[in-house]
Amino acid sequence: MDLGTVEEFVPARVGAWQAGDAWLAGGTWLFSEPQPHLRRLLDLQAFGWPALTAGADGLEIAATCTLAELARFAAPAEWPAAALIGPCCAALLGSFKVRSTATVGGNLCMSLPAGPMTALTAALDGVCTLWAADGSVREVEVTAFVTGNGSNVLRPGELLRSVRIPAAALRSRTAFRRASLTPHGRSAAVVIGRTGSDGAVLTVTASTVRPLQLRFDRLPGAADLAAALETAGPTWHDDVHGLPSWRRHMTGLLAEDVRAELAR
Repeated sequence: MDLGTVEEFVPARVGAWQAGDAWLAGGTWLFSEPQPHLRRLLDLQAFGWPALTAGADGLEIAATCTLAELARFAAPAEWPAAALIGPCCAALLGSFKVRSTATVGGNLCMSLPAGPMTALTAALDGVCTLWAADGSVREVEVTAFVTGNGSNVLRPGELLRSVRIPAAALRSRTAFRRASLTPHGRSAAVVIGRTGSDGAVLTVTASTVRPLQLRFDRLPGAADLAAALETAGPTWHDDVHGLPSWRRHMTGLLAEDVRAELAR
């Protein structure tokens, strides 16, 4: 879609943001509907960030990394949790053209409950690096970055630079389950479990308005897991892709499925 109110397209730089601006990464959502409040687009590709940077301490994913680039990542053998990347990238509804353009940062900043990059990075203890308009930097865990359906902690002019995934999480054993009302529909419940040196972690997205994470010293039994989900009392998402009661029920089923797989 043409954005008829946009008057300028310029390379992005720190401190350049002003009212009427939008950071442009892939633009798959930005160009999908009218944006009458916008006057200028700031092109993040001008920063030239490497899409993926792997090191001994983990993996840094640039905000401008496309889902196609992430899906092609060849992880070291000692990072079995990288197996989550494929199914999470595939959970984004769209053609190969969309996945070749849509970015990890854009998906996170949209902050939709069904966002697959939220699911992936939250489950692996991702930490967002945020650049403010005044040049200051802060870090926020992904589980705290998304605050609700379409809302997050970004301040005016603030920019998501990257998400860092720690090596300890990447060394975990994982299990992934996803449910949707239709075979190729939007995610209605996503449950990811992992076990490693930090115990057992269960992360729920899509069925809840923001990521829900449960941590245990060791893998819990079925009754303890069910009780922990009830005690957490998340806000279940409600839209045409699933009623809250159904999402709650499916989350419980998927969580037990994940627990059972990790217990084998």
